[in-house]
Amino acid sequence: MSTLVDSAPGYRARRTLPLRVEAVRQLKRRRTMIMAGILAALPLILIAAFAIGGSPDGGDNDRITLMDTATASGANFAATCLFASAGFLLVVPVALFHGDTVASEANWSSLRYLLAAPVPRTRLLWSKLAVALGFSAAAMVMLPVIALATGTLAYGWGPLKLPTGGSLDAAETLPRLALVVAFIFVSQLVTAGLAFWLSTKTDAPLGAVGGAVGLTIVGNVLDAVTALGSWRDVLPAHWQFAWIDALQPQLEWSGMVKGAAVSVSYALVLFALAFRNFSRKDIVS
Repeated sequence: MSTLVDSAPGYRARRTLPLRVEAVRQLKRRRTMIMAGILAALPLILIAAFAIGGSPDGGDNDRITLMDTATASGANFAATCLFASAGFLLVVPVALFHGDTVASEANWSSLRYLLAAPVPRTRLLWSKLAVALGFSAAAMVMLPVIALATGTLAYGWGPLKLPTGGSLDAAETLPRLALVVAFIFVSQLVTAGLAFWLSTKTDAPLGAVGGAVGLTIVGNVLDAVTALGSWRDVLPAHWQFAWIDALQPQLEWSGMVKGAAVSVSYALVLFALAFRNFSRKDIVS
């Protein structure tokens, strides 16, 4: 039997479906533009809410929270936007970019034509996964950058006021916020893995995206069941706000390290399942 190389001189699997081509294809998608618009609008909505309702305060509770310091500076506003969105809003673009990859191609009946190009299955998945991870990371960065810029215009530039007391100067604030964004991205790898695996199992993009978001919500619900005790430590949702330790006078790593380890472990298994399933799948659409 002649090999593919013999029948197609010059063919190189690594040159098929370049990342640049896949990135441009995904960037032009309407859902990408809509998601970017939503993330860009959130800081403006919060600024408007604070302008209408007044500066946040602790109310009758003497405990100061991150939300109570939102208008202290642009850095505080950026941290508050991350706090408000990390639990759900940032889950959506991750699930969307990963769950809509393979499933959308199958739904459009274009997947078999990509593979007939011929693009090797592993190459196709790696390209789509790399672009999905890149777009997810861009979403994670986009929100705090816009929040920092708009918050600075609205509330001025100053030190990051800590809910526990004290503050971080500008030299420490930006690296700490960057660490927070990095941890949130790592913690969302579980959702990415779920969505990507489901995308290889179904031809319905909405099913893959909705399934990943739904399972993430289930994880949050289970984490709220205190009766589970130490079993909650194996839930990725249990560590999703461990980044709060980065906004302390003394940086604490233990929670973020444990959370990152749990998230990466689950993600690696789910990504492996996605590649295994797709390599054996009968592509008919």
